[in-house]
Amino acid sequence: MPERGSYVREVVVVDVVRTAGGKRNGVLSGWHPVDLGAHVLRALVQRNLLDPVMVDDVYLGCVSQVGAQSLNLGRSVVLAAGFPESVPATTIDRQCGSSQQAIHFAAATIAAGHNDIVIAAGVECMTQVPLGASMALQEDVGLPFGPTVGLRYADQGGLVPQGVSGELIAQKWGHTRDQLDAFALQSQTRAAAAADAGYFEREIVATQKRTRDKETKAIVEHDELVTRDEGIRPTTLEGLAALKPAFLPEGVLTAGTSSQITDGASAALLMTVERAQQLGLRPRARFVDFAVSGVDPIMMLTGVIPATQSVLERAKMTLDQIDLVEINEAFASVVLAWQSELQADLENVNVNGGAIALGHPVGASGTKLLATLMSELERRGKRYGLQTMCEGGGMANAMIIERL
Repeated sequence: MPERGSYVREVVVVDVVRTAGGKRNGVLSGWHPVDLGAHVLRALVQRNLLDPVMVDDVYLGCVSQVGAQSLNLGRSVVLAAGFPESVPATTIDRQCGSSQQAIHFAAATIAAGHNDIVIAAGVECMTQVPLGASMALQEDVGLPFGPTVGLRYADQGGLVPQGVSGELIAQKWGHTRDQLDAFALQSQTRAAAAADAGYFEREIVATQKRTRDKETKAIVEHDELVTRDEGIRPTTLEGLAALKPAFLPEGVLTAGTSSQITDGASAALLMTVERAQQLGLRPRARFVDFAVSGVDPIMMLTGVIPATQSVLERAKMTLDQIDLVEINEAFASVVLAWQSELQADLENVNVNGGAIALGHPVGASGTKLLATLMSELERRGKRYGLQTMCEGGGMANAMIIERL
């Protein structure tokens, strides 16, 4: 393990919470993203008896920063949570890794001595603000990427949607439809078993069921509390095999082998080990190292491979020293390509299922995965965890934590 320089302070995770994942037009579809984000912030400080005036900053991940998720969503979330007006916040977009990047930034500012206590969080209400919602304004305010980026990749056929990227990955690594379906079944089976056994209870905060009428858009509040991820469902290989390709007519990826569109929020409490001791809080994990990578934006979802290699090299560790891995299941092909290149043992990867079953509330998924990884390290009494996320535009984040 590398020694810390005298100018770097050790950063620990005191706690992480998340909502259960709500399906599109499902149990959380009536929540405004500001209020859903505020819900997890309040839960985080309340269960740790932390006066929010002590929070130096809040970094919140969100991908579709338009409409209800615009105008520095993070600041609105802090105000809606009832935090003092003195607590600042900012909103981060590194696509699917937005809240994992929030963790990276939060830890870096604490390690450097700029802050002592920071909340890293994320929220995405994908029912109300669908992915690509900002594209609806393209005629008035212009297209993303710009002509120069388009020209750079014109000879490769141009930039493609993420689903097509997932198909290209399946082609390159030779994944068959049967292999992808089998992986998706494993994700659903593991998630259902974990939920039934109560493995998610420590990380999920009960959230009022609040739906949205599809026709009138009216908000309907229910007495029911949501404590189970709505995307978990009975699944069979026969059922998966009956699904049509989702992205290419002759493709191998379907809705069943893709991450689910999800409403959700999550938040992590980070601080120095010294501050935790002063407040009488018990750190649950410490950060070992971080990495971020960039790759070809057409094969954009392969960034988890170099990101994992980089973080292991930085930490002077090998993958066989990692006890558990959480890799975001953007598509089944992403995880299988990563496994092939790293020769990873899938018995230790996404042991409680992943985004195929549990959902992918894009801006919130980074802190969501941290909650699951940390809880499972504790349950099993294991030491090291690796978390990595592929991201639109050809990027990926990776980090290693050590359970304390």
